[in-house]
Amino acid sequence: MIEYIIIDDEYVAHDIIKGYCDLLPNMKLLKNCYDALEAIEFLNSNSVDLIFLDLNMPTLKGFEFLRTLSNPPKVIVTTAYQEYALEGYELNVVDYLLKPFSFERFLKAINKTTLSTPTKSTSSTESEQKPRTIFLREDKRFFQVELDEVKYLEASGNYTNVVTSDKTLTVREKISELLEVFNSSDFLQVHRSFAVSKSHISSIIGNRIFIGETQIPIGKMFKSNVEGLIG
Repeated sequence: MIEYIIIDDEYVAHDIIKGYCDLLPNMKLLKNCYDALEAIEFLNSNSVDLIFLDLNMPTLKGFEFLRTLSNPPKVIVTTAYQEYALEGYELNVVDYLLKPFSFERFLKAINKTTLSTPTKSTSSTESEQKPRTIFLREDKRFFQVELDEVKYLEASGNYTNVVTSDKTLTVREKISELLEVFNSSDFLQVHRSFAVSKSHISSIIGNRIFIGETQIPIGKMFKSNVEGLIG
């Protein structure tokens, strides 16, 4: 469960963000805050996993508010001002959504949140116990998939087949787009049409990678990736 708050002085922004979150499983709104001072008061006695943060607010601006937090949770900035993006990344925000943003762009930000490095308040033991997940859309349904269950990705035009231990999801994203979200330390592209989970590789024989009984070809352009894996 991802518990979140929204900090924005525009009511319509709250409605859009909550509407998007309501489409996903395991997203729980804890508080609508319409200025940063209201958010500070709430955070003094409550913990959250994620903040959706507007920048241009009265009294205390978004980044000024963020600097007041000694141990901030994960933050997704939602703003109409692109010029502040660099400053946001210097403050370690997970993503920077430029208004108006689509649900697809919003979903990518959420996936970055679920796969990003835990905050300082999360112990290493807790991070190891909590499975890393990603939200994937197949047709009109959204599935929360544990990253460790994904065996490999197979490109199919503008779609990608995400093959897990118990199912295959066909999502309308290119394999290159998915690999931007998937952790590169866990997944390795071995062919123009295939990327594999390192932990699910059974063996490597010649120009083939075996994941169980499934054979994955190694493309000429990606041989160095595999050679780097096996040393």
